[in-house]
Amino acid sequence: MNPAPPGGRRKAAVLFDVDGTLVDSVYFHTVAWWQAFRQAGYDVPMASIHRSVGMGGDRILARLLPADRDAGDDSTIMASHAAVFSTFWPSLEPLDGARELLERCHGGGLAVALASSARERDLEVLRSAIGADSFIDAATSSADAKESKPAPDILVAALDALGVRASDAVYVGDAVWDIYAAGKLDIPAIGLTCGGTSAAELRDAGAAEIYETPRALLENLPDSAIGRLAARVHRS
Repeated sequence: MNPAPPGGRRKAAVLFDVDGTLVDSVYFHTVAWWQAFRQAGYDVPMASIHRSVGMGGDRILARLLPADRDAGDDSTIMASHAAVFSTFWPSLEPLDGARELLERCHGGGLAVALASSARERDLEVLRSAIGADSFIDAATSSADAKESKPAPDILVAALDALGVRASDAVYVGDAVWDIYAAGKLDIPAIGLTCGGTSAAELRDAGAAEIYETPRALLENLPDSAIGRLAARVHRS
């Protein structure tokens, strides 16, 4: 990829999901939801929970719990999930190549945004785990969107923060909900399998390309949708 253009606002961007895409946290979320459900008296299989991680908490509850439940308890369940997940904060680690991938995208002249549905405090901790703040131009949390993934609100918020059009962006995520959200804006989506979702599932959801880890994407960056976007920017 070409070096960054001198000065000025960047014309194009790469948006990244965080949980399961840049930080190895999906299974911590799975366990945290499982414990929160158990505390509320619901027995939900972990496999079902894992398949739902990547949605906002409100959508996870609507998808996995009975429709006739007392929704007044939902806030307590979400608070329990947050409390359990916070116990895993010291164990959070970036996925292989995550920091270097952000650095390479930023150095190649693209704006970099974290388009995450995480709570604000969780996002702070996740960003700290990645250790790449100097390469991040914007970041969104659940507070920045009315609807969570698979609605595209989080991506729209990230694009607005950067001043970049959807037609000048690529999104990287690990869950089908990420791919669906990008598809609603016609943003090419790159799927990573490091969050535990298979390549077949990501492809069926509409992923344009699939890699195993951030490192694998980094090693193929010039030939990827990100590399093509960067080349297009430098030609313009």
